[in-house]
Amino acid sequence: MRQPVHHSISYIEIRVTDLAAARSFYESAFGWEFNDYGPTYCGIKSADGESEVGGLDAGTAPSEYGPLVLLCSHDLDATVEAVKEAGGTIVGTPYDYPGGRRFEFLDTSGNRLGVFTEQ
Repeated sequence: MRQPVHHSISYIEIRVTDLAAARSFYESAFGWEFNDYGPTYCGIKSADGESEVGGLDAGTAPSEYGPLVLLCSHDLDATVEAVKEAGGTIVGTPYDYPGGRRFEFLDTSGNRLGVFTEQ
């Protein structure tokens, strides 16, 4: 299984309005396979089927800014401080999710990104 690299782009979340319809679309159009995590989320399997490269998220409304790019961090609290010191804006303090913790921020141009750590 692929190990996330510190501060690298690691995962893309595509926010959708209808999980079943979106899943069907990506399965039909691109042959993607998924891991189910409940009624509002499924992970997009990597091409080798050993890990995930992203997810379909029906629990968060789609954004006019597109999918959410997620970076990995091996020290989430230090990354929060680094984002602040570099001039970014934290838009939510770190929170727990199944398998880890994460937060989202705006860069100096207003782009929204997320950072996660696995537990």
